[in-house]
Amino acid sequence: MRLIHTADWHLGQSFHGQERHAEHRAFLAWLLDTLVERDADALLVAGDIFDVVNPSLAAQALLYDFIVDAHQRLPGLQIVLIAGNHDSGNRIELPAPLMRRLNTHALGRVRWLDDGDLDAERLLVPLSDAEGTTRAWCLALPFLRPAEVTGAGVRANEDDGAPNDYVAGINRVHTRLIEAARSRREPGQALVAMSHAHLHGAAVSEASERPIVIGGEESISAALFPDDIAYVALGHLHRAQQVGEARIRYSGSPLPLDFSEAAYPHQVVEVVLDGEALATTEALPVPRPVAMHRVGPAPLERVLAELAALEDDPEQPRDRWPWLEVRVALEAPIPDLRARVEAALDGKALRLLRLERRLPRVEGEDAPARIDLESLGPRKLFERTWADRWGEPPEADVLADFDRLCQDVLDADGDDVEAASNKERQS
Repeated sequence: MRLIHTADWHLGQSFHGQERHAEHRAFLAWLLDTLVERDADALLVAGDIFDVVNPSLAAQALLYDFIVDAHQRLPGLQIVLIAGNHDSGNRIELPAPLMRRLNTHALGRVRWLDDGDLDAERLLVPLSDAEGTTRAWCLALPFLRPAEVTGAGVRANEDDGAPNDYVAGINRVHTRLIEAARSRREPGQALVAMSHAHLHGAAVSEASERPIVIGGEESISAALFPDDIAYVALGHLHRAQQVGEARIRYSGSPLPLDFSEAAYPHQVVEVVLDGEALATTEALPVPRPVAMHRVGPAPLERVLAELAALEDDPEQPRDRWPWLEVRVALEAPIPDLRARVEAALDGKALRLLRLERRLPRVEGEDAPARIDLESLGPRKLFERTWADRWGEPPEADVLADFDRLCQDVLDADGDDVEAASNKERQS
């Protein structure tokens, strides 16, 4: 069997206030051509399909148009989608009955049976070859929120850890799903696991990855995936990488989601299975439809010289003009800095997204440094506020509570929108 593993599309991302639909549309067109060219049997999308729990109609159209086009060009292609921590699990599953008619399986949440055991059957997706014979089982495990794996109604064995232990709950779900898959498989069928999680030891990108619920403390061990799992298709981390073994991989995001991610390549992964085993993996580089330039930090004159030397193509449509971040190291404030930078860019087919001013610290200066709230983010802002109030940084359990609250707010936003939408349809 031939699979294509991808993740972290973040459709609908607002990039410093600018939409990126043209880039995502170009990626999805390339992906569809690649699926056809490689004659893929299945496409695995390991979470963070959308950038926010309440994506725009345009972002949703990108996904559904892609699924329809893929089914038209490759009627036998199976698509398996799982929700990530940026997604609303309910929203991902809402059109699932319709998507199944297009050979697409959408899993957004885990469910528990009346006896407190995991409803594992709904998370097992059979993957068939061109003749319709089941060659593998996909263990499609969406992002696990604390409320889904802890508390009342969740059965825990004595050696599982307490029912309200989040990490133990994550481990428990993985273990029970693998047990269920083993009971369903037949000789010669491979097991392929999908998970949206943070594994111990994996490399995190500089600025664009939202912590999964409780920072690094929720990270899980690669040992959760035993040797009889032929391949583990992971999502969440944007840098493509293997974790310990070639069979355990993050595909990474297909596009850089921040200027800090522009320096390394982005890809999807082609996976070939031979019976129960992994035969080969191959990284397929994703063409970058829009270039990203990061100038500086450097003194103003050097920055202006670098801007003058940047190549551009005025013949390109505006939605293909490169994104630009400029970082200027200043000896003193320059009131007309933006005007001078924009003058250097006048007539160039470039889009300035961010201008960062870096002023030197004055020895003994008591005034706080200027804070860019957009780059700081809620978590670091909370840490700074706590330290200012109490004279010391917050402890790990305090940060855990803060991150849980942030995730609850994000989930509640998505649920409120869905409830309003359901009410409108009923009326």
